[in-house]
Amino acid sequence: MLGFLTRPLHRLLSFLCPGLRIPRLSVLCAQPRPRAMAISSSSCKLPLVAVCQVTSTPDKQQNFKTCAELVREAARLGACLAFLPEAFDFIARDPAETLHLSEPLGGKLLEEYTQLARECGLWLSLGGFHERGQDWEQTQKIYNCHVLLNSKGAVVATYRKTHLCDVEIPGQGPMCESNSTMPGPSLESPVSTPAGKIGLAVCYDIRFPELSLALAQAGAEILTYPSAFGSVTGPAHWEVLLRARAIETQCYVVAAAQCGRHHEKRASYGHSMVVDPWGTVVARCSEGPGLCLARIDLNYLRQLRQHLPVFQHRRPDLYGNLGHPLS
Repeated sequence: MLGFLTRPLHRLLSFLCPGLRIPRLSVLCAQPRPRAMAISSSSCKLPLVAVCQVTSTPDKQQNFKTCAELVREAARLGACLAFLPEAFDFIARDPAETLHLSEPLGGKLLEEYTQLARECGLWLSLGGFHERGQDWEQTQKIYNCHVLLNSKGAVVATYRKTHLCDVEIPGQGPMCESNSTMPGPSLESPVSTPAGKIGLAVCYDIRFPELSLALAQAGAEILTYPSAFGSVTGPAHWEVLLRARAIETQCYVVAAAQCGRHHEKRASYGHSMVVDPWGTVVARCSEGPGLCLARIDLNYLRQLRQHLPVFQHRRPDLYGNLGHPLS
């Protein structure tokens, strides 16, 4: 199985998939799968997804221009779905600026993305929109909203981040998301897309396996964690957590990430990637803004779940409700 990345093995991809144009991409060969689970279907017939990596700033229009360029590139390459990271719309310098720049779902910025989806004819995962909800007038706080658009530009799902990142990491600086953001009230049921059934989450949600297991049990085949990990937690935890969520749920995991320095107060780790249900990284972005591509093989996912039926072996009679805080 092949994933796609950023330059050297261009000729191999051209040989395997004639006619596929690759502007800034190369191939990442996954580690071999167990022999019993080898897939004979042609990889070029499988749905292709694009994972976009950007460096958002407080300049919303420049951010849209950057994202639109990557989405159009993904469409040219044949992707059916493009994933954008958390805070694709902007990353502000402080909570006051965040609230000032935020918009409702019916605002100008989302309209531009609905037009972009229609223009390109592909689905968009907008990984973390700073949303002024219906309670804005009462709370003066926003939601970190993951919006899924179909290829006609219609909003087919919204998930409001349920776990807010209020942490103090030495060397990375404090973050208190709840200063400006309300936690979402519920999970969103997995959504059928041309690539498979997608379960929506956002960044810090990745640290809560209960959420990913709930989405998998509800039918998810792809989990998506659009993120903006920092420079300390990124190298230590990012890939480990993504691979763990993929292995324990036997889902594909797609993680679009912010990268680089957004302004004088904040920088992000990057390393956007796609992980298959075996836990193998099948695509990874290089340094800086760009995209990577991967094909989603649901036959392989089903075969893996058949060979390793962990969901049939669970003991809810023993675990109880794992969501309670430690005593």
